Amino acid sequence: MSPIQAPQKLILARPRGFCAGVERAIEIVEIALKVYPPPVYVYHEIVHNRYVVQDLGGRGAIFVDSVSEVPDRGVLVFSAHGVSPEIREQTKSKKLKVIDATCPLVTKVHMEAILFAKQGRTILLVGHQGHDEVVGTMGEAPERIVLVDTPADVEKLEVEDPEKVAVITQTTLSLDDSKATIDAIKKKFPKVVFPPKEDICYATTNRQIAVKELTNLADLILVIGSENSSNSKRLAEVSQDKGVHAYLIDDVSKIREEWFANVNVVGVTAGASAPEHLVQEVIDYFKRLGVTHVEEIMTVSENVKFALPPELSLTSSVR
Repeated sequence: MSPIQAPQKLILARPRGFCAGVERAIEIVEIALKVYPPPVYVYHEIVHNRYVVQDLGGRGAIFVDSVSEVPDRGVLVFSAHGVSPEIREQTKSKKLKVIDATCPLVTKVHMEAILFAKQGRTILLVGHQGHDEVVGTMGEAPERIVLVDTPADVEKLEVEDPEKVAVITQTTLSLDDSKATIDAIKKKFPKVVFPPKEDICYATTNRQIAVKELTNLADLILVIGSENSSNSKRLAEVSQDKGVHAYLIDDVSKIREEWFANVNVVGVTAGASAPEHLVQEVIDYFKRLGVTHVEEIMTVSENVKFALPPELSLTSSVR
């Protein structure tokens, strides 16, 4: 069998990779590891990327799925995806030192849920069953929140009062998929209310816009990100929906040369929780294949920065 000819060009999407919420969450764990004696515990994966988790784990972070796994008076960091009030209460009985790395945009959705619940509304949370962010948000008002994922979910929905319905959204959804579900909600509940600003985060939106632009230029797209990363999976789906085949890969080792048969241009992007060094390793891989033309397309400029939580802001000088 003759070797597959290497692609002629590599095009990188920008923005890609870490968003402000992910950068903040990782920085919080790094500072906590310097400030407090080990170990520092983290509730769930700090972000959904196995390389980030492995790196922090190697430096002394211990990732847990239950507060009961943390010893009394220990240090516990909440992940970027947020937690429910029930989890917060559990930490009090164990007298834990809690550091909250919840993304501020996720906190915004939690606050919306609390407000709409106080108004006596049925809250429709557009999101994916079992995602850490969804679990935490639903915990704010479990008796009032109903999870919907698709227009079909909306069609079979019955609510207490069709005139008192509100909508909140998981921050990492596909813009196109969530639009179809939200349109179905508007049709079924004409008096539905929404938050003043949309919930899907700026980084999710920007990365999806960049991938759509990439589909106009590339024959195939590689999305760097972990399988449990919702926003990374959405990037691959956006590409597929535009008719350009995409592969979601953890790292360069997952690439297969046979993918590039009859492919002249490869596009590359990375989910909001994927570190840039993984992108650079993919670039090096293609250079070894003989690709000499590498360019980057910029669709949106990002300069968002979130402040550290109060419990760490005074200790950030240790960095």
